[in-house]
Amino acid sequence: MAERLRNLRAEKGIGQNALAEALGVSNASISYWENGKQEPSVSAIYKLAVYFDVSVDYLLGLEDD
Repeated sequence: MAERLRNLRAEKGIGQNALAEALGVSNASISYWENGKQEPSVSAIYKLAVYFDVSVDYLLGLEDD
């Protein structure tokens, strides 16, 4: 999930701070998720999927599209 999140953020051209603000989480949380130090909560995964307009399955690596 960490790599997909990093790639989605890069594709959208936004920084960790902007994503954190949009999701209502800390910048540290985004950093931890992207570096694989922590896994986001179910609600955070849902918010990420909605924000990036992708499926939860895509974020979790269960599908490629």
